[in-house]
Amino acid sequence: MPRKSRIDAPGALHHIIVRGIERKKIFKDDTDRGKFLERLDAILSDTQTPCFAWSLIPNHFHLLLRTGSTPISSVMRRLLTGYAIYFNRRYRRSGHLFQNRYKSILCQEDVYLLELVRYIHLNPLRAKLVKNYQELQSYPFCGHSAIMGKVAREWQDTDHVLSLFGSRLSAARSGYQLYVQDGIAMGRRKDLIGGGLIRSHGGWAAVRELRRAKAYQKGDERILGDDDFVEEVLRKSVEKMERKFLLQAQGVDFDKVVEQITDLLKISSSDVLASGKKRQTVAARSLLCFWVTSELGLSQAWLSQRLGISQPAVSSAVDRGRKLAEEKNYTIVDDRNL
Repeated sequence: MPRKSRIDAPGALHHIIVRGIERKKIFKDDTDRGKFLERLDAILSDTQTPCFAWSLIPNHFHLLLRTGSTPISSVMRRLLTGYAIYFNRRYRRSGHLFQNRYKSILCQEDVYLLELVRYIHLNPLRAKLVKNYQELQSYPFCGHSAIMGKVAREWQDTDHVLSLFGSRLSAARSGYQLYVQDGIAMGRRKDLIGGGLIRSHGGWAAVRELRRAKAYQKGDERILGDDDFVEEVLRKSVEKMERKFLLQAQGVDFDKVVEQITDLLKISSSDVLASGKKRQTVAARSLLCFWVTSELGLSQAWLSQRLGISQPAVSSAVDRGRKLAEEKNYTIVDDRNL
């Protein structure tokens, strides 16, 4: 069965789970964990991607992120590629470090944000990386310690989480602490990480009851939420696919985008495809990378080969192109013609 494409949009909440290949360790010591967090800090700060929860386990990690102006796929590509290069160099190894495809679940925020913050932050306790809840309070490789004010993490959005428990900091922390402690007895929550329909409706028992009542609900393994939320997310995803096909029907392809950029910026096509660092060339290449990935659906790996630049360079160009298009109100085509 072919893989389903990832679903994303500005403001979307994602629970991301990344595992080591063959379940092997991806963090062997605190140096590895520190290097990973340095990279995470730099990328989230650069892309202005809010992070509400995270935890590092020896063979996997969890993140709870909200999409900003940069797609989550670009954020994760930069994070995983950079860390894998570091890890392979340090341990003189080669090959893949992570499972080929990480899990990214788009979540209904008002229902699941706090549930996921609690679940993710209790991971070190469930994995026996800490002896008890008291030790978890100051454990540096999990976002719980930042929310409790024990470790400073400027890139972690602790204010938003605490605001859901009250306006006074001390009272909010007390409320959050009680909420997390109440989750200890719940153990591993398969309903938060399992299959879509089952996950969205509270497990197989709930699904069976719905089916007995002939209340068949929408579900999708990429989405965590009620059926109205799932349906809305899928509708928007279909609209995005339809736009891509309409562009293709109009004959908008890679060469057409290059042609449009030459007209827009008044430069030659060779300058658009050049690898130099002239201001106009960088702007042209950035727009090209942004438009052909976001609008035409071409992969960054393909672009890397086509343009003769590294994949991280393509990812950075996509980010620059998105910002430039928004600032200058540039569009790939006139939407009225679609």
